[in-house]
Amino acid sequence: MSSGPLAGKVALITGASKGIGKATALRLARDGASVVINYSSDASSAEELVETIGSDRALVVQANAGNVAEIEELVKQTVD
Repeated sequence: MSSGPLAGKVALITGASKGIGKATALRLARDGASVVINYSSDASSAEELVETIGSDRALVVQANAGNVAEIEELVKQTVD
């Protein structure tokens, strides 16, 4: 298990494959959280982020944040 103030917590970050979302995912992971990296279209950037954080603490889920059904599935995969 990781250490840090967010150890044992899970963060779901929409738009996490680049920009501010990516920076947020990296910071939360550095602080000990496991992260769910949501992306809409850039799978390769999302997968690279998982490699950086580690597959034991990061999960990639494709979903359109503007689509309720896709967000419901995103949350389901996060919880499962």
